[in-house]
Amino acid sequence: MTVPPSTPPEQQPRPPRTRRLSDGARAVGRGGNAGLRAVGKGGAASARAVGRGGRAAGRRFRRFAGADGAADTGLARLTELHAVQVAGDAAVTVSLAGTVFAMPTDEARGRVALFLLLTMAPFLLLAPLIGPLLDRFRHGRRWALGTTLATRGFLAWVLASAVVEDSPWLFPAALGCLVASRSYAVARAAAVPRLLPAGIGLVSANSRLNIAGIVGMLLGGGLAGAASRIGPDWSLRVAFVIFVAATVMAIRLPARVDSTVGELDVDGTPVAREPIGSPERGARRLRALPVGVRYVLWLTTGARMLTGFLTLFLTFLMREHPLPGWKGPVVLALVAGAAGLGNALGSLIGNRKETPAPEAMASVIALVALVAALVTALFYSVWALALVGLAGGVFGQLAKLCLDALIQRDVAEMVRARVFSWSETILQAFWVLGGTIGILVPLEPRLGFSVIFVVVLAAGAVALRSRSTGRTPPTPTTSPGGPPGGSPTTSPGDPAVGHPST
Repeated sequence: MTVPPSTPPEQQPRPPRTRRLSDGARAVGRGGNAGLRAVGKGGAASARAVGRGGRAAGRRFRRFAGADGAADTGLARLTELHAVQVAGDAAVTVSLAGTVFAMPTDEARGRVALFLLLTMAPFLLLAPLIGPLLDRFRHGRRWALGTTLATRGFLAWVLASAVVEDSPWLFPAALGCLVASRSYAVARAAAVPRLLPAGIGLVSANSRLNIAGIVGMLLGGGLAGAASRIGPDWSLRVAFVIFVAATVMAIRLPARVDSTVGELDVDGTPVAREPIGSPERGARRLRALPVGVRYVLWLTTGARMLTGFLTLFLTFLMREHPLPGWKGPVVLALVAGAAGLGNALGSLIGNRKETPAPEAMASVIALVALVAALVTALFYSVWALALVGLAGGVFGQLAKLCLDALIQRDVAEMVRARVFSWSETILQAFWVLGGTIGILVPLEPRLGFSVIFVVVLAAGAVALRSRSTGRTPPTPTTSPGGPPGGSPTTSPGDPAVGHPST
């Protein structure tokens, strides 16, 4: 039997190459499909989990905003609006943190000072006229709130191009956002008393707004931080979208925001017939305020000046004279965090059921802030800066809550909205004054903090003088539906604190 010759291995027939490739491709495809299905399932599950968490958080926030009858009066809508507008402000801040002040320090300070003067001066001059003008229009305050938000949306869009192209409109637009933000605070201050439910006072309402603002700041800052990874202009586009949504929310506020039926101005003038403001009329308004309200108002101006000073002075100081061993942005973040903690602490203290008298509480925290400024001037260090940031945050928040409590206690209901909005206008003006001092004072830390120490001390001295020379308000009497302690009754020559005589 003949055995066929064996074929060498290299000459044996092989499977077609295309078949092996197709088999491999099918195997890879099967594995890829399985991987994609697994990834898809995991992504869908993650998305559903995030969606459920977001919806649950939204429901909890709406329950918080609408608690105690706030949903019925419209205060819940204002609370939601405030959270959204703070989110927009946070997005703008994240984008401009390393952009607006990126030029040489001397040039930046000069331009900030110039534009602060040019943009804030008209606002301060027109502030006494804003209230009377808005009260003459049916949708005045809703459209005023909407205008401040729409203006910031437009300026955020302008800034989105300016930060990329290094446009000369960068500073005017940035400071225009600041002016619109301050104007929003004044218009919102007039809206809050008009939306109060029967079971909520001014202090609780403003604390609720502050908590909503913290939530909005975290959300807006997070969104802007994620968008800024693409570029600083993208976080500003996020701010634009947020402000557009807030504008719509402002216009849709309840009509009672604009209602001035039965209200009187601080000096007793019916709001519907309120004349144009003047310096003499402003002095009469101050004299018409109850002594306690006037005293804490002056103390709170010191808190606003300290806050404005820290905001601008530290921004430039950390660029020009950073602390040894510390980077400027790190120190600024530390001080900002301490100030935020102080705000939260002030809200917690102010909302306790048992607290000292508002005048005593405001006096103590003002003294603590003075000591912190003096310690920073004498022992300048990162821990001293954190201390003054913490004290400034507590001072600003707690003094404002004390002022709200006194307005609720000592001012008649028909005058309360006007006193609240007018006092907020004054406080915004003093924030600007503190910021101006922070720009103009030389960048020497001990000199700067010595100056602000003297300024806050002067505000305290004026407060003490107003207390010693003022008139005591009438004894409060209980009125149905009023705050604890009731509303004061009418006394001759003091129409701002009592009900009108019949």
